[in-house]
Amino acid sequence: MIILLPGIIIPFLLGERSSWLGNKFLRIWASIFDKLTGIRYRLIGKEFIEKNRSYIFVSNHTSFLDIPGVRLMIPGEFKPLAKKELGKIPILGLIIKSACIMLDRGDQNSRKKSISKLIEVLKRGTSPLIFAEGTQNRTKELLQPFKDGAFRIAIDTQTDILPMVVIGASKLMYPGEIRISSPGVIKVVAGKPIGIKDFGNDLAALKQHTFEVMTNLMLDKS
Repeated sequence: MIILLPGIIIPFLLGERSSWLGNKFLRIWASIFDKLTGIRYRLIGKEFIEKNRSYIFVSNHTSFLDIPGVRLMIPGEFKPLAKKELGKIPILGLIIKSACIMLDRGDQNSRKKSISKLIEVLKRGTSPLIFAEGTQNRTKELLQPFKDGAFRIAIDTQTDILPMVVIGASKLMYPGEIRISSPGVIKVVAGKPIGIKDFGNDLAALKQHTFEVMTNLMLDKS
């Protein structure tokens, strides 16, 4: 995978015009990661994602193993939102900083800037990916409470939400760690798009509905 690092990093460093190339390399990296590690990603519901349509992709987050699975699931370009701390991880942090929009959770101005960047990304036809819980889930609950950001962007831009859940990743790589504990199968499940127009400006209702949809996806496919 080290051989692919320049191809992953350089396209993103060249700017937004090259992001499609970076996404291609990320997909190659995800496929190689799948084969070399003994981790198998089972993709369910991929037919719900239209390749040339923009969404707000909303996913749960339990492990760094979520990332390759999400990349394999999403057919087109996307831009993830990542917390600032991830940029400090050796090698992987460089990829994350070049490929993602970084967020300092303790800085209100950083939050505003990150949301503005995500809206600009969306206007260019690239779908944002937001882990709605805001961090990796280290609890015994299926999902932690969702943050508002993804749903505010969806309402402000009138962009439908595409709910996704990753199941089983935390058993193969524990939250916060970068060591694979064992090979195995991870399910990545996409649900039907959630239409924004049905909710008007009711952020709380949209957030709660998405939470319930994702909970049901996890229960149905576990």
